Amino acid sequence: MSGIRGPRPAGPGATPTPGPAGHDIGAESAESAESAESAESAESAESAESGQAPGPEENPPPRQVPRPPLLRELLLVTALFLVYKFGRLFANGHEVRAFHNADRVWDAERALHLPGEGAVQQLLMHGEPLIRAANTYYAAVHFPATAAFLVWLYLRRPAHYLWSRRVLALLTAAALALHLLVPLAPPRMLAATGLVDTARVYGPSVYGAVPETDSMANQFAAMPSLHFGWALMVAIGLMAATRSRWRALWLLHPLATLLVIVGTANHYWFDALAAAVLLGLALLAVRAPGHRTAIPSVRRPPGAAALPVGALR
Repeated sequence: MSGIRGPRPAGPGATPTPGPAGHDIGAESAESAESAESAESAESAESAESGQAPGPEENPPPRQVPRPPLLRELLLVTALFLVYKFGRLFANGHEVRAFHNADRVWDAERALHLPGEGAVQQLLMHGEPLIRAANTYYAAVHFPATAAFLVWLYLRRPAHYLWSRRVLALLTAAALALHLLVPLAPPRMLAATGLVDTARVYGPSVYGAVPETDSMANQFAAMPSLHFGWALMVAIGLMAATRSRWRALWLLHPLATLLVIVGTANHYWFDALAAAVLLGLALLAVRAPGHRTAIPSVRRPPGAAALPVGALR
């Protein structure tokens, strides 16, 4: 007669342990491990597809640019201004070449059927207060507006200040070189234009009565127009440094400057065009603030092992 068969003793191998509800605890552990591995693989695949490496430091904040020393900047800007002013004076004494170049510029504009500068002047000469306001804008806004622009950027946007100062320095240096190479008499001096020297007739004027003896400015440095070049850079710099929906209105400054320099017969259309071209080249040469070189991401298939350090990709 056989006895009642009891539970089989545990052998040397691992035996699944039954749970309280008849489930296999070992099987549950294996399933949990497989689920965790699947979740990790899915996260790695999503990171690879989005081009981002997993980790807490995906996009480090941009580095803040410190404000440059004030004394150094004052000395630097003053030195640049003095070099420009005295450099323009060195270009004096080329009256024959200046008038010859003026004739060529005037003929080229007529050949291209550009609107005559006289049409703009007629608009400004509808009333004496308007033409006086244009003369005042030409004489009094150019330097103060640019200085105020640089001061505001220095105090509020140091990175944009350094960018704008470098662009303005390049633009001014290129303009000075062109003033020396291509002396040009303004349209108010050219008899063929039939234009009025509004500053001399109505005032105020920043130029001497006789160009050859003018110790304050070189009147044969019409191309390019730094009045327009600086005004355009002020507008571009403020549009880049601000986020207002109305920031495009800063373009009214170079637009008003263009009408003033042409309507007062101080510059040709080509003078403004040359300044815009030089400014564009300066903007290409100086990297704008916030411009960062993108690092291409390497995509690997899900589940692929990480590359060792120093491996070629």
